[in-house]
Formats: sequence, C-alpha cells, structure tokens
Amino acid sequence: MSAVQRIPPEPGQESVWDYPRPPRLEDSPNHVEVIFNGTKIADTHRAKRVLETSHPPVYYIPLEDVQQDCLIETPRSTYCEWKGQAAYYTVVVGDKRAENVAWYYPDPTPSFASIKDYVAFYPGRMDACYLNGEPVQSQPGDFYGGWITNDIIGPFKGGAGT
Repeated sequence: MSAVQRIPPEPGQESVWDYPRPPRLEDSPNHVEVIFNGTKIADTHRAKRVLETSHPPVYYIPLEDVQQDCLIETPRSTYCEWKGQAAYYTVVVGDKRAENVAWYYPDPTPSFASIKDYVAFYPGRMDACYLNGEPVQSQPGDFYGGWITNDIIGPFKGGAGT
C-alpha cells in the first residue's frame, strides 16, 4: 500500500500497522466461534493468532475444537514465505458447501510449528464468525483471512489497490 495513513488506535485498540513483519504467532484466550449453515462448526478458547503488518489477525483453531466431519480436503495449495505450504478444506454442512474456505499447514516452518493441527477459516465465507461474542468482519479481498473486530484498526491490506 502506498501512502498509507495509519489510523491512531484508541485505548484498548490495536493498529495493524504496529504488528511485526515477519509475523508473530501468539496464543489467544479469546472465545472463537465459526458458524456455517446454521451450525457451530468451531468453538474454542485455545486459538492462536497470527499478527502481521497491515493485516487483521488470522485465528487458527485446534482441530480438536472443530467438527472435522464438516471438512473435506481439497487439492488447492498455496505457499506462505513465513509459514510454509498451506493445504485447504471445503466446508460441508447439510446441503450447503463452500469450496476452499479453510486452510492449514500440514508441515509448518519451525517458527510456526505450533499451528500444526490447527485450521483457519475465511470469515467472509462462513455464515458468521465471532470473537468473544462480537461478529467478525472479513478482511477485504478474497485472498487474506483476517478477522476484523472493533478493537482492530487499519487501514487493512487486501482491498482494491492494495
């Protein structure tokens, strides 16, 4: 993004422009919920979040806290210079299906080894995602999976022209 005008955070807020690069991985005690086709498919207080400059946090949920019967592996794969090779899931609940809407790192790099057996969801492709009961807004664009809440301040990478 060129000529980014950082929005100063107020007390209790975080600016994505204060996040590090390379990104940082940290445990999150927040209550994370993912809803698809009216069904809660993920519910945890044991998520991890990745913080990277210009991006809202991405939440990774332990597979044990996800209804794994809703996840179908797909051939899609992408590469992250920090985390390694990502693999994808399609989510299916009842008669509703969303392709390539969750991802995971089967063999993450050493710095991100603790997200092995964790999965992240694109919030904009789910019916709803909640962080401590607050509905999450999705990061702009269709590539990044950041979770925007009232305590996260941008501007965010991912929209047109960024």
